[in-house]
Amino acid sequence: MSVITKVPETKLWNQICEEIESITKVGDGQQLPLEIDYDAAKYTPVFFGPLHKRVLIDGNEDDDFDPSISHPACVGYAFVDRPPELPSPEPPAPPNRQECSPREYLEYYVFPWLLPALEELLRHAKAEKCFDRKRTKFDAVDFLTEYLYKKNPQHQNREEISLADIPFVQEWWTKHPRPPPSKSLVWTEQEAVQILQNFWRGYKVREENAVQELRQWQKECREEKKDIHETVNRFWSDKIPSDNEAEPETSEPGRPDQQQQQQPQQSTSSANAHKDPTASVTPTSGVTNDGCANLANLTVLV
Repeated sequence: MSVITKVPETKLWNQICEEIESITKVGDGQQLPLEIDYDAAKYTPVFFGPLHKRVLIDGNEDDDFDPSISHPACVGYAFVDRPPELPSPEPPAPPNRQECSPREYLEYYVFPWLLPALEELLRHAKAEKCFDRKRTKFDAVDFLTEYLYKKNPQHQNREEISLADIPFVQEWWTKHPRPPPSKSLVWTEQEAVQILQNFWRGYKVREENAVQELRQWQKECREEKKDIHETVNRFWSDKIPSDNEAEPETSEPGRPDQQQQQQPQQSTSSANAHKDPTASVTPTSGVTNDGCANLANLTVLV
């Protein structure tokens, strides 16, 4: 019976690392990598530095071995000092970008800046776990845009500029606004764990009977008091008359009280004059009581 098996897919980052290891793999006639790439678990410290090659000889290799001057791991190998590094030749002058071929344009004007950006892109992608997850917040196009804008050799003082501060990015986002990213891409693992735990604990607390009863009571209180403002306004509208029911205005708005006080005084004084001409006049009229009496006597004589 045949069995269908599925070969696991090779990750891109592992494939790149395997290619680099195959290039720097130690073998006969090859030199070890630089010190920064040295791993004691893979290489013997004896072979680090000089070039080495295994030599086949007739007889036993251990007969000529002297432990006082050599290491046991060197048996059967010949060592040669590493030749001095020659100075690298000066790069040729770049061709005219207006007249060169597309291949030369890419080699001299595009790849020298694009390849370092791609290497940095792979490092950040690994740090963001892009090779382990299907969805991450890391955007390769945004990273390349910001990196190339900062590393432009024709412009200086761009190291502190972020992607949102680039002028053409701002113009593009103004015409084509981006939707807000989902919370699963914005939150870190620690923040997501804390938020989920808080939500679950709150749900378990709200599930208790005492808490449910309290929430029901709060709901009823809110329903009873939701029209409290209308009730207060209706109460004060009944107690305080409106502006249409105000008292009518007098002929002299400036002195309403004085006019009301003078009207009864004038009516009283006129009634007394008809009853008794000799009645005394109030001092406020400017005539004394003796003057009134003399005026009455004169009237009788006439």
